[in-house]
Amino acid sequence: MKKLLTLMMIAGSLQMAQAQDLNKVQTAYLINKMEDAKTEIDKVMADPKQNTKPSAMYWKAKVYAAVYKDANLRAKYPAALATADEAFKKYTDADPAFALVKEKGAEGFFDMYATSYANGVKLFNDKKWEDAASNFKYAVEYSDFIFKNKWSNASIAFDTTSILYLAYAYQNASKLDDAAKYYSRLADAKVSTDMYIDIYKFLANHYTVSKNEELFKKYLALGRELYPKYAWDEFEIDYMDQNMNLAEKTALYDKDDAAGTLSEVKYLQFADIFVNAHNKDKSMDSATERMYSLKAVDAYKKAYGKNAQNAIAAFNVGVVYYNLFGSYDDAYAQNIRTMQGINADKPVEKDPKKKAAAEAALKAKLDPIRKANADIEKPLNDNLNMSLEWLEKAYFILKDKATRTNTEKSVINKAVDFLANLYAYKRDKVRGKDLKAFDAFEAKYKEFDALHGKY
Repeated sequence: MKKLLTLMMIAGSLQMAQAQDLNKVQTAYLINKMEDAKTEIDKVMADPKQNTKPSAMYWKAKVYAAVYKDANLRAKYPAALATADEAFKKYTDADPAFALVKEKGAEGFFDMYATSYANGVKLFNDKKWEDAASNFKYAVEYSDFIFKNKWSNASIAFDTTSILYLAYAYQNASKLDDAAKYYSRLADAKVSTDMYIDIYKFLANHYTVSKNEELFKKYLALGRELYPKYAWDEFEIDYMDQNMNLAEKTALYDKDDAAGTLSEVKYLQFADIFVNAHNKDKSMDSATERMYSLKAVDAYKKAYGKNAQNAIAAFNVGVVYYNLFGSYDDAYAQNIRTMQGINADKPVEKDPKKKAAAEAALKAKLDPIRKANADIEKPLNDNLNMSLEWLEKAYFILKDKATRTNTEKSVINKAVDFLANLYAYKRDKVRGKDLKAFDAFEAKYKEFDALHGKY
């Protein structure tokens, strides 16, 4: 019995000593002598019988957070932040219900949050992006503790500003995956004032580059929902352009066109893809190139069908037909040169028997070329006339427009030059054959030639 009483007395003495040691820490903390509080808590934590207790961990975290908060002490003890953070992690593991915070207060969490945020802003303004991000990350972590546990009077789920700063700092530091992680927190919460639209743009672009179709579609859909007036179609086309091959793009166009889901903008963007297809595939044969040119025409026409004031769509239709006309005209001219060469090289035969055979051989060479040119005449003239029709549409949309963008000025100036060229071609084709048609085409040529550089 005497031995038991002795043991109880020793245990009681130890508890009293431990309590007294923490009282010294608390006293120094309360009178704002943080360096003394640090000295006392260091003594407590040096004792293996005390340093695993939640109360010791709580006070270590709280004291070191206060040391970190003080600029002079922070300079003297540069490890204060890391030490405090480690202590907080151990404390939250040991006291997940935060009993001591509820009893003693959450000041340490607030010190970590506020100090890290302030330091982050200063470093951000100094363009020290990685250091700024490191501080804002602490600010976000500790503000999450505060708002999740409702230790603040503010009824918010998280600190939007800290998260935004953190994501932006990571973005400027070219740590784009980290930036996306924190921008996503804001996007998932549907922050939606005007200043936040760039979050959704960043995420759409980031998941385009990283080829993550699921997340791309998720954040594109959120962007469309929250900012319906913005041109989100451009991001969708960009994703497709970077992550699909030409066959996949063509199949998607055909599917969406048939479903009637394509907008004016999407038609224009698909048309641009098709008209430039040969630039990305230099091995493309002429027949396939022509097929994609006509597919571009189809898309441009449908964009115009959505908006009959879209001069650029009309102009592009005219240009595609103009280029197709040019390719047919080049082929026609090349065939004529080939026939001229054959005629120039034909042998001169005086023997009637040999002459007939030579003429038959010459005819056999020339007839297929003549037929080729005969076959070319219809598509050549069809494309010429279609080009005239659509270039004139573009011209008439723009000619009386009070103010024109630089692009529109370029379009109308090119349109009148192309129209002059085409009417000159038609004029020259009927020269000496049809005076009435010649005069009509000459008048149109002069009309558009006079407008060169006017706009």
